[in-house]
Amino acid sequence: MPTSAIPTRHYLILGRDAAGTAERRAAARPAHLARLEALRAGGRLLLAGPLPARDGVPPAEGGAQGSLIVAAFEDLAAARAWAEADPYVAAGVYAAVEVLPFVPVLP
Repeated sequence: MPTSAIPTRHYLILGRDAAGTAERRAAARPAHLARLEALRAGGRLLLAGPLPARDGVPPAEGGAQGSLIVAAFEDLAAARAWAEADPYVAAGVYAAVEVLPFVPVLP
C-alpha cells in the first residue's frame, strides 16, 4: 500500500539476456535478488521475475531470456540508474535493458 514516503510512479524494467550467459546469471543471481528484496521491503516492488527461454520449462532447467521488473521510483532517471546498477548488467548477463513508464490498472 503506497504511503507518502513511497514513490507512486511505476516503471517497467526489461532486461534481455545475452547469449551464453547462464553461468554468469547464476553467479550474479544472489546479488540481483538482494536488490529486489530491498525494493520489496521498501514497498516499491510491484512484481519481478525471469523470462523463461522455453515455454513451459522453468528457467533453472531451460535457461532465461531475460527479466521483467515493475517497481516504483521517483522518476524515469532514478529507474534507469537503478536498472543500470543491476548485478546482471555488471556481470554482462543483460545484452540490453529497457526502462519504460508503467501505469498499474489491474488488479
